Amino acid sequence: MISRLSLSGSRIPLPVWGGIILFVVYLLTLAPSVTFWDAGEFIAAAHSLGIPHPPGTPLFVLLLNVWAKLLFVLPYAMRTNLFSAVVTACAGGVTARLVQRATGNGSMALASGLAAGSMSSVWLNATETEVYAASLALGVAMIWAGERAGRERDQRWFYLLVYLIALAVPLHLSALVAAPVAIVLAGYSPVGMRWPVIGVLAGEFVLAMGVGRMSLSMSIAGATIIVAAMALRGTRDGRWTVRIPKPASSVLLIAALAFSALAFMYFRAQFDPAINQANPDTLSALADAVARRQYAVSPMWPREAPAWVQLGNLFQYADWQVALSFGPTVLPSILRTLGTVLFVALGWVGALTLWRTNRRFGIGVLGLLLCGALGVVVYLNLHAGPSIGYGFLSERTVREARERDYFFVFTFWAWGICAGVGAVSLATRWGRPGWTGVLVAGLPIVMNWRAVTRNTDPERSLPLAVADGLLESAPRNAVLFVSGDNDTYPLWYAQVVRRVRPDVALVTVPLLPTEWYRAEVSRRHFLLVDADVERYEGMMRTSAAIAARARRLGRPVAAAVSMAKSERDRIGKNWIASGLVYVERPLSAMNSESTTAGIDTVASKYWSEWIERRLDKLAVRPTIDPVNEYFRRMLDCPRQLMLVARHGESTPLDSLCNYR
Repeated sequence: MISRLSLSGSRIPLPVWGGIILFVVYLLTLAPSVTFWDAGEFIAAAHSLGIPHPPGTPLFVLLLNVWAKLLFVLPYAMRTNLFSAVVTACAGGVTARLVQRATGNGSMALASGLAAGSMSSVWLNATETEVYAASLALGVAMIWAGERAGRERDQRWFYLLVYLIALAVPLHLSALVAAPVAIVLAGYSPVGMRWPVIGVLAGEFVLAMGVGRMSLSMSIAGATIIVAAMALRGTRDGRWTVRIPKPASSVLLIAALAFSALAFMYFRAQFDPAINQANPDTLSALADAVARRQYAVSPMWPREAPAWVQLGNLFQYADWQVALSFGPTVLPSILRTLGTVLFVALGWVGALTLWRTNRRFGIGVLGLLLCGALGVVVYLNLHAGPSIGYGFLSERTVREARERDYFFVFTFWAWGICAGVGAVSLATRWGRPGWTGVLVAGLPIVMNWRAVTRNTDPERSLPLAVADGLLESAPRNAVLFVSGDNDTYPLWYAQVVRRVRPDVALVTVPLLPTEWYRAEVSRRHFLLVDADVERYEGMMRTSAAIAARARRLGRPVAAAVSMAKSERDRIGKNWIASGLVYVERPLSAMNSESTTAGIDTVASKYWSEWIERRLDKLAVRPTIDPVNEYFRRMLDCPRQLMLVARHGESTPLDSLCNYR
């Protein structure tokens, strides 16, 4: 049976080839710069050793910072993007090694690694600076340690698993989706179930959840379970005896060592880094940040959406995983769905094969599938996704801000493992060589490529153009109001990492309800007095107070074109469109030679030509995420406004320029 390939006289194991192939795929599709959503914030936080949005992910920030220093020859964003590619490729290689050990079949190992790593949600995380790539790698490392601990019954692997489970707290709690699987594998040894081991690790899991949620009662419960489980020892006749729990202190000490990375946020906040979300400079503020208390975190009950909607979201996201290029929109397509059905069938065959070949590992993979699917659905209790249920759900239905397919990467990863095993199993059963099954398992690389690559436009240049355009359109020393993540985070990256227009003071309106952000606006820019920091009277009233203070300080007031006109008018008056922002000007400036119908024609002409040169009339391809289409249309605002000024034409009804 083939388990190695020859390369220039060396013999490289097939699992390693799985990681190498995935890395090459990710490298060829890697974003060369910043992308939309959280990436800009993470890159800026890594560069400034700062604190991104709660829960703060301090371990991720530290790893990125060190990694970026080692790769100093590359552009900064490419370095941090490359980190995601490397850790995801490593996860693919480790997964392939686990499959090879479980099945003894190198082709199944390679096929599983390729199928798991080419699922679209996994792939997209691997080509930008995103914590979910590192979270996936940590989860796979847990499963590796758990499998070794159970098979070899070596305490070193047991203690490593304890440490890795605890590391999920300073990295990201999503990694704990894999913890139950690792715990079962660690306790399921060749000689039977080791319940004390399962008990200790279960207590560690509860302890990690308690620390991650800053719940004292849950943390105490976890520690109690650890001590109680360590105090038990099984006997051959099935009875239990009690022993002195000396090892319990070791487990708790190892967990505390992992949790200690959270202290980074507290100490770093004392220096107020450029990115300092939640400002955890006190122990209570640190607890609030780790527990994400500034967000309305849904409890497990009552449900935020009907069960059919939450499960429907999961099945919708599953249909995006293997053949997204055949229908790169939220609407289903025949070819894409056929690809999904094919891989569901391969996954079923693979699950049966694992069950028969190595029941212990098969239980682990099926456990990961269930934990990553139903477990996530039940625990997160998400609202309806942005694109599900139209025509069925009420127009007043509360929806998530974006599609949340990345929450389910562990279940898609497990599906890829099963599909890879199934493809090779069928090929062998039909008298074909194993490599034909590997080719079938690797089909998602071809069927997803065009839809997920970030190395072509619009992902290649659009986010950076938005950041530069908004900042450079603002007057010198302006106070610029912006309205969301995607007109904030790329701008933070531009200011902190590339030093583009640091004179502009950004005010992110949706963050104003939090006291720490109002305090930051006051502390850094002197745009709020203490009374306004402590007394909150609504986002727009606070925005108006900031604008009034800016005028008294002699600073220009500007608002991104993405901000609604009704909101802009509550901040100030006499707005003049200037490039990608509206600038508040004196009434006398409204009738100057360069101003027509409230539009600065000189600035709009300049920015219209700048955008055309920068993006070369970029066309946005269909995608499941409308963010690229939205901002590409927004960049068309200077051209539209020029038509209004020159020819009296009105902007289209669906214009994003918020002119009227």
